[in-house]
Order: sequence, then structure tokens, then C-alpha cells
Amino acid sequence: MHLDEIKISRAIIESYNKKLVDALDVDVAIVGAGPAGMVCGYYLAKAGKKVVLFERKLSVGGGMWGGGIMFNEIVVQEKARGILDEFGIKSRRYEAGYYLADSIEAVSTICSKAVKAGLKIFNLISVEDVMVRNKEVKGLVLNWSAVEIAKLHVDPITMRAKVVVDATGHPAEVARIIERKSGIRLNTKTGKTMGEESMWAEAGEEIIVKNSKAVCPGLYACGMCANAVFGGPRMGPIFGGMLLAGEKVAKDLIKKLS
Repeated sequence: MHLDEIKISRAIIESYNKKLVDALDVDVAIVGAGPAGMVCGYYLAKAGKKVVLFERKLSVGGGMWGGGIMFNEIVVQEKARGILDEFGIKSRRYEAGYYLADSIEAVSTICSKAVKAGLKIFNLISVEDVMVRNKEVKGLVLNWSAVEIAKLHVDPITMRAKVVVDATGHPAEVARIIERKSGIRLNTKTGKTMGEESMWAEAGEEIIVKNSKAVCPGLYACGMCANAVFGGPRMGPIFGGMLLAGEKVAKDLIKKLS
């Protein structure tokens, strides 16, 4: 068989263009492909919602790849073990209440199952702004990450979503854009992002799930982003709260969108 480089190029461009155009008007747009964002996208897609996820980096998975200090093992507590089971990720009991999983298996499996459920993931795309109408978040303003890194003056494109989920982790990037540019008061004690507190795994794991909720009209926080927005400790290399936060936001949005 003769391989034609032009046909290969045409196939990629035509297929990607179709996928991107279809992503311009969705039920839910998630920003950040860490474990919380991908788990949230999985449950939403499984429920039949049209959901897309935008990730700035080439790879997905956030900090989960590296476990703790680049030892690629993760710990989850009893409460979150059922989500590992849902994805078919092998876990091993360390001692009562503590379970270990291979971080490489965890990230790759969550990503694969989420995509197979219907989540559309776009990597190498950055969110540089939000679309706000009448003090409500209505979508995202997108550009290539390479444009952002090179600081090129290239205009972005816009997409619309019924709900946006900020799953950008510690930086809480979408919430901070809204705080800085829109004048919208956030649903926090101060009306602004509170910032995360020092590490305390026990408190952080509980609070992260409670804080994964609506930030302002049209925007939800999910995962570590939620503690950065509402104020709460970071948890370190235990990932059960991230998984549970993704599940919680997805369930809330399935109910809201129904």
C-alpha cells in the first residue's frame, strides 16, 4: 500500500476540525485534566451529558502521575476505594483504611474510561478568559498553549457551555480570571478566592469534597481548586478526595442539567 503524506495530513485536519467545532456548544466544559476533572467528565459523559475538557499541557493527569516525591504510588482512603473499583483500577490494602494504587495505572485508566464514556479531551489548549453575560459564566475563551507560552499576539476563539467547571488545581485559574476581570462576587466569605492553607491531609480530604460546589452563576470548582477558592488545607499525595470531588460535582450537575 502506498502511503500519501497529504492524505494523512488531511485526515488529521478534517477530523480535528470536526471535533473542535462540535465542542463549541456543550452542556459542561471542564478546565484541567487532573484526576478530579477527568472523574467529573467521566460521570457526566456516562450520564449522557455533552461534556468537553480542556488541558493546557501535552499530557493529562495533573499531579497524580508522580504520586509523592516522584514515587509513582498513590494512597486513597476507604471512602474513595469504590471509585477505583468503578474504573477497574487495582488497589492493595496497606493497613486499615489505607489503600495503594499504581499512579500510572490510575491516570491511564481514568483517562481511557472517561474518553470511552464520551468525554472529549482537548490537550494543548489554554483558557485565557471567560465569556460572561449578565454576571453569569456562559463559556470559555481558548487559545493554543504554544501561543500562550511564546507570548504571541494571536486572538483566541470562544466556546459556550451551560456550566463551566474549574478543575485547574492549586492556581484556581478560571475563578481568578472571573475575580480579576468580571466584577462577579464569588460565593466565598470574602467574595474572592480565599487561597489554600498549609497541608493537613485529614481535614483537607473532607473539606475538598464539601468545597467542590458552585463558585458563582455558571461556574463550579472541583478538586484542589475548590480548596484554593473557598479556603482549605492541601492534602499532599492522597488522592481519594480528588476522585470523590469529581464524582460529587458530576452528580450535582447531572441533577442541575436535568
